[in-house]
Parts: sequence; C-alpha cells; structure tokens
Amino acid sequence: MTRSKKICLITGASSGIGHAIAESLKNDDAYQLVVTARRIDRLNALKSENVDIIAGDIMLPEFQHDLEKHIMEKYGECHYLFNCAGSIEVGSIEEIDIEKMVAMIRLNVEATFRLTYAFLKIFKKQGLGHVINFSSVLGTKVRPTAGAYAASKFAMEALSEALRMELAGTAVRVSCIEPGLVVTELHKNWPVHPKDSMNIKEPLTTADIVDAVQFIIRQPAHVNIPKLMMLPRDHVI
Repeated sequence: MTRSKKICLITGASSGIGHAIAESLKNDDAYQLVVTARRIDRLNALKSENVDIIAGDIMLPEFQHDLEKHIMEKYGECHYLFNCAGSIEVGSIEEIDIEKMVAMIRLNVEATFRLTYAFLKIFKKQGLGHVINFSSVLGTKVRPTAGAYAASKFAMEALSEALRMELAGTAVRVSCIEPGLVVTELHKNWPVHPKDSMNIKEPLTTADIVDAVQFIIRQPAHVNIPKLMMLPRDHVI
C-alpha cells in the first residue's frame, strides 16, 4: 500500500451516482477505493488495481463491521466516506407500499447513520476525514406523495448539519449534496418518469454530480462546503 493514497469507501457503487464516482476515481492513483453494493456483477465492472470490491447488504450491521475491519486491517486509515446507497418509495396514502417505504427509511436513515458514525469515530481518531452525503432537493422541500422519502432526506440534512457544527475547528468535514432530478436507475420502474411528469427536458447526469464531488474534495483545508444544491434548468420545485 502507498500511504499517500486517499482511502475511499463508496456505498451504492453498483449503479447511479455511486458507480459514477467510483468510475471517475478508479484509475486515479491518488485514490484507493473500497466499493460496495449488493450486486456483485455490477461491482465487477469497476475492477482495477485501485479498487477493492466487497459485495453485501449495507443494512446489516455485521456487514458494515466487515467493511470497517477490511479497511482498517488492510490500510489502517480511511479518508472519504461517500454515502451513495439509497432508495426511493413514493405514493399516495392508498397506494404506497408500506413495507418498501419502511425498507427505504432503514436504508436511507438507519444504515447511513450507523455507517457515518462508525467512520466518524475513525476520522476523529486519525484527525482528518470527509463524509459526503447524498441528499436531495427533497431534503429541503416536500411534495405530495413523497413525504416519507423527503423525511429520510430531511433526516440526512439534519444529521449532516449537526455533525458539521460538532466537528467545527477540526480537519473532519461533512458535506451534503442536494441534487434535483438525476438520470439514474432510481426511477426505472415508474410508470411515468419524473422528467416527463415535471417537464424537465434536460435532467442532471451522474457526470454533473461527479463534477460537484470533485469541486468539493479539491477545496483547500480551510474551506468547508456544507451544502451544495444542484437543479436542472427546467426543474421547478
């Protein structure tokens, strides 16, 4: 191991934003990635000398422990946690699938909070680190039928802001990215895609989000970017 490398844990790396971040960093020798998601076939597309692939269910505390153990035993440190794993479940009172809604909250809130606190303990002990959370514009606003999803993102916003204040004056940073509509697999099973229902001609791409990530992580040590909202030009919300 080259100690000059920045060790990054990326959750939700099998698709969407997590996969795009991993793709953007996997051939950069400045970074050593640990990528995780449930779909091993998708993760295998990220194979590189700079990538450790560990498939599993991030909602299981024992799996989170295994991730932490792997990183600390192999590298002895970690610099970035990218909390990209997440899901969305929306619907009217009559139509929403309550079991899927509860599973979403477990992933978006419980699993993310648990992993964040575990790695912040590491970051505080080593004296540096950066958590990058992926919220949503719906972490700042609500709309009908999306209350549970918005609530999960409001929770992430609240945690990120409280942690930022708690960590003020240290070299441990917390950033929260708040995208509007991004083209990913998140809406693949929706009968009408949000870009059509909301008349968004040009949604954000995962490449746009990667550019925002690069902007955040390249800031000098004295600069924090606590929040960064990104919206498509046509997104009225």
